[in-house]
This record gives sequence, C-alpha cells and structure tokens, in this order.
Amino acid sequence: MWRYGRPALVLLLAGLAVGVPLWLVAVTSAKPQAESIEPNLDLPDRWQPGANYEDAVSQGEMLRGFVNSLLVVVPSVLLVLLLGAGAAWVFARRRSRLVSAAYALCISGLLLPPAVITIVMELRQLGLANTRPGMIAVYTGMYLSTSIFFMTGFIRAIPMELEEAARMDGASQARIFARIVLPLVRPVIATATIMVMLYAWSDVFYAFFVLGGGDRATLPLNLYQVASAQLYLNNWHLVFAYVVVMSLPMVAVFLVGQRKIVSGITSGAVK
Repeated sequence: MWRYGRPALVLLLAGLAVGVPLWLVAVTSAKPQAESIEPNLDLPDRWQPGANYEDAVSQGEMLRGFVNSLLVVVPSVLLVLLLGAGAAWVFARRRSRLVSAAYALCISGLLLPPAVITIVMELRQLGLANTRPGMIAVYTGMYLSTSIFFMTGFIRAIPMELEEAARMDGASQARIFARIVLPLVRPVIATATIMVMLYAWSDVFYAFFVLGGGDRATLPLNLYQVASAQLYLNNWHLVFAYVVVMSLPMVAVFLVGQRKIVSGITSGAVK
C-alpha cells in the first residue's frame, strides 16, 4: 500500500508547491483593485482580466521591455550554444592533462557563484557597464559551463568513425563540426537553449547591477522599476497581470521543447 502511496504523496506535494502560487497569481490578475489589496486564493467576485492585462501592458511599458529582453537573451543563447558546442567537441575528442584541466575549469561555473561586484568593476573598466553587450557577456559566461557540461557528455557518445570517415573524404574540421557534430547534438542544444532562455528571461538580480535600468531595462527589471516607483502601489492585480504576460513566451517555449529537455539531459549526463 505504502509503495503506491509514496509516489502519490510526492506528486501531491509537488502539485501543491507549484499549483498554489500559480493559482494565486492567476486569480489575483483577474480581480479589481479593491479585491486584490490583500492577495488570497479566493475567486474574484467580479472578473476583469482584460482590463488588468491591458493596463499592465500599457502602463508597465511591456513592449519596450520585451524588445530589450529579446536583444539581450537571443544573442546570449546563440553565443552559449556556439561556444559551448565548440569547446565541448574539443573536450570530448582530445585526451591530455591540459585539456582535462581546462574542462574542469570551464565546468567549475556550475558550482562557483558569479561575483557580482567583481563583474561590475570589470565591465566598468572595459566600458561595458550599463550596456547590452555587457549584459550579453555576463549571461554567456554564467551559462556556458552548463552548456559545455551537457554537450561534452553527449558528444563522447557519438562514434568517432563518423568523423574519421568525413576526414578521409577530405572534409575540414569546420565542415565536420557543422555538418556532423552539430546535427547530432540537436537534443542537447535544444535543452541548453530552453534552460538559458528560462534563466535569462526571468533574471532581475544581475540585470539590476549590469544594466541599471532606464531605456535598456528588460521585462523583469522593468517590473521592478515600475513597482518600486509606486506606479503599482497596492495594485497587485496589475503586478500579477504583468507577471502572467511576461511568463507567456517562456511557457510556450517550455511546452514546445519539454521533451527535448528530458532527452538532452539524460543523453548528456548518462551517456
């Protein structure tokens, strides 16, 4: 009996941990201001989601924040994938103490948290503080370790004979990488893409120190700014409506690529 009860209990607890906050955000975003002053799990007496979402988009300048987020997240993802795949190919195919030491150094980012003060000081010295290129560099450095870790394990499982046959046919290293390696690592590339997008899209901590706000504010940072400026004071229905709209792109990305996440993680870590 307990053998079947434990999985059900775990699923129930996980469902409550995830479902209760989601329900609170969803129902509060549909309430009028008078009912949302003290957020709770009750259904609204009067539903007005359309008006709330419209006010959140217009007053919160979400369109500008959405464009800023894209200008930062998309280049970061592309750099993480390109640099991660290239480095992982080298680490997976070459055997030496120097390569092993370099691999250990690259994946150390999985355990060591970034030093925010040091990052900001370095960006100021390079003239990249409060700029999008500086934010792109920070995200690339932060998530490159994860990309290298998963891709290296996956590439090691690819038979060397495929690459050797291409070399015998006269293919260059760049052609082998583009035509053989990259197509075969598509599952783990999809995993890295979704993971980096989810983390970078919702980041407000590093964006606050690197971008500093203003016209370059991303969606989470823009929400922080308008909330701290008392634009949304006691307007929890607008805050939660902003959160819902901001989360929709990443929810869509996750739903489309959730199978790739599982296959990429298991292939890269287990193989």
